[in-house]
Amino acid sequence: MVQRVERARVDPGGGIGAGLCVLLGVAADDDERVAATLAGKVARLRIFANEDGRFDRSLLDTGGAALVVSQFTLLADTSAGNRPSFTKAARPELAEPLYERFCDGLRELGVPVETGVFAAKMRVELVNDGPVTVVLDTGRD
Repeated sequence: MVQRVERARVDPGGGIGAGLCVLLGVAADDDERVAATLAGKVARLRIFANEDGRFDRSLLDTGGAALVVSQFTLLADTSAGNRPSFTKAARPELAEPLYERFCDGLRELGVPVETGVFAAKMRVELVNDGPVTVVLDTGRD
């Protein structure tokens, strides 16, 4: 999930000015290809306004940054009741390298990246610009 922000920060971790706050959930069946594909999609996602006010610019176009926060709770399954199940989320030993691969993929494309601390309890603060929030996937079933 990405949110277009005026600014965002995570404690512990870093902060950014204008750009995207990326809440990244890694699924048990994700792999390096998925991480790289998603990084490209986030970097090129056209949700920033052009001169006419239309969504036509990306992080690459605007020079914006990304704050990437790991969030396994995005993979919660509540279909069987009121207590979420997280069985679809990757185990930390798989998720952390893919989280890092995603961040590296953004950096390789020229996007400045700040992060939270993987598996830490974090406080996220942001000013959502719009508000604009988009849920992304890699197109897999």
